[in-house]
Amino acid sequence: MSNSLELGKKVIKDKIPLIPKNPGVYKMLGATGEILYIGKAKNIPNRLKSYVTESYLPIRTERMLSQTHNLETTTTNNESEALLLEANLIKKFKPKFNILLKDDKSFPYIFISDHKFPRIERHRGSKNRPGKYYGPFASSLAVNMAIKTIQKIFLLRSCTDKQVEAANKTCFNYLLKRCAGPCGGKITEDDYGKLVEAADEFLSKGKSRKIQKTLSQQMESASEELDFEKAAIMRDKIKSLNIIQSSLTVTEANLIEADVIAGYKESGKTCIQVFFYRSKQNWGNQAFFPKHDEEESIKDIISSFISQFYENKAIPSLIITNSDVNDKKLLEETFSNKENKQVILKQAKSRNEVSILKLAEKNAKQALTQKLIQSDTNNGLIESLSAKFKINENIDLIEVYDNSHIQGTDSIGALICFGREGFIKKRYRKFNIKNSEVKNDDYGMMKEVLFRRFSKAVKEKSGSLSLPDLVVLDGGKGQYSVGREVLDGLGLYDLPIIAVAKGKRRNAGEEKIYFKGKEYKLNKNDPLLFFIQRIRDEAHRFAISTHRAKRKKNLSKSLLDQIQGIGKQRKRALLNHFGSARAVESASFDDLKSVEGIEDNIAKKIYDYFHE
Repeated sequence: MSNSLELGKKVIKDKIPLIPKNPGVYKMLGATGEILYIGKAKNIPNRLKSYVTESYLPIRTERMLSQTHNLETTTTNNESEALLLEANLIKKFKPKFNILLKDDKSFPYIFISDHKFPRIERHRGSKNRPGKYYGPFASSLAVNMAIKTIQKIFLLRSCTDKQVEAANKTCFNYLLKRCAGPCGGKITEDDYGKLVEAADEFLSKGKSRKIQKTLSQQMESASEELDFEKAAIMRDKIKSLNIIQSSLTVTEANLIEADVIAGYKESGKTCIQVFFYRSKQNWGNQAFFPKHDEEESIKDIISSFISQFYENKAIPSLIITNSDVNDKKLLEETFSNKENKQVILKQAKSRNEVSILKLAEKNAKQALTQKLIQSDTNNGLIESLSAKFKINENIDLIEVYDNSHIQGTDSIGALICFGREGFIKKRYRKFNIKNSEVKNDDYGMMKEVLFRRFSKAVKEKSGSLSLPDLVVLDGGKGQYSVGREVLDGLGLYDLPIIAVAKGKRRNAGEEKIYFKGKEYKLNKNDPLLFFIQRIRDEAHRFAISTHRAKRKKNLSKSLLDQIQGIGKQRKRALLNHFGSARAVESASFDDLKSVEGIEDNIAKKIYDYFHE
């Protein structure tokens, strides 16, 4: 290693004189050009000198340098740009020597549109529509509950813009007293605007007491006027307000817009809990398990997490952490410029902030403990699987395959993946069966799926999916034979396969397992059998759900989609005019050409399609 280490240092040393003394990003590259590490610097050459001049380097850094064969740099205008570019590149390329944020996702928001009569809905993804966004919420369930309750209190619409523009028919939510009825012309624009303002005050400023007081006054006034129906409506709104207050947990810390981030490290692994506080309320929390070297400090882990986490997310005005962070001033400056507002990073100081942070730390510790227990359990089960079938190679990655169809229609193949930390959903894949001759043939479908998956892997040698250590097939001797035939034909003789055939009843402990020409039957209470059933059933679940989604999509296709020359606009015009594709089918030629945007030649084409 010492010789390789010196060669790696020499690569960097030779590059330093050629690099301008500017801020930017540097990439350490391996022998095949793979990115080993991505770093940022205020002055790139000065940062790189530390790798070749310091007498003591962490073991992880020495390992990285010993694998370094090349170096690339990208200069930026300033250090803030370098920070943002570094986070973006780390998330894109996932270098093995960087601290990596896994399980990242876009969080759901509540969105109120910028319309004459604004619409409330759940939103996930880029915020490119005009309107107001409230969040993030930790889960879709939390958003859906909040929207449902807000509709009860403030009567904001969820019906379509077309229904509102028509203003001739009230939506179903109006009958349920969850909509003010702009779709039926039941409320003026000014009065509806007041409801939107009240909802905004509640969501952005947490003014629940003021709203509750107003509702109470309206309820008392209605009671005095003997309008008991209106009083009951006000009472129900107050109840709904109390429900949403309790579910969102109003906090004593008065955090108008803050994220609380707490990390806990044990046994070389880390959990980071993020609590979202908006409008003095807790809008939920999420656990993250970044990938990192065992030697990394909690300070370095949280620092890297923060820069990656906010790379594609809205940043709150306050971020509270349980650890000091690297480049604190740089992060504050970069985030403030990005959001066009002041963003502060700090450790908890006040009693209430410390109390909230301790709760986040407690959750981080509990989540990591569960993760470690699950990981140990998975390790034991995988080792047991390896020992039972005398598989000599280490099993770190298992792929499980299943098919689904109904009498040969909407046929799909499904692949799920399991590793030592559990199911790896980003590696799940679906295969639409292309060969029409095998769409009702389970063996033929399995053969097509396996060939497509592994021939691509063999051809590319590197790609989106690396080869697994074990293949599991849902089926019996036939599926095993087909699987072995495909893999052997591709030269993958050493890649083991097992096939799991269920008995008359699924999960009744009657499974027969086939491996290398032998049949195995495990004890009904054997934990290994439960494990095999679990991964097999996950593949079955994914196959069924994918098949149903495809079938639903195909069923939802209109007859009009099959007519050439009928695009989205003409299809919309026809459906709006006639109400359904079946009504279009029975329409006369004169009726068709009377539709706006349907010329005579198009009307004739539609009529002939249904009547020839």
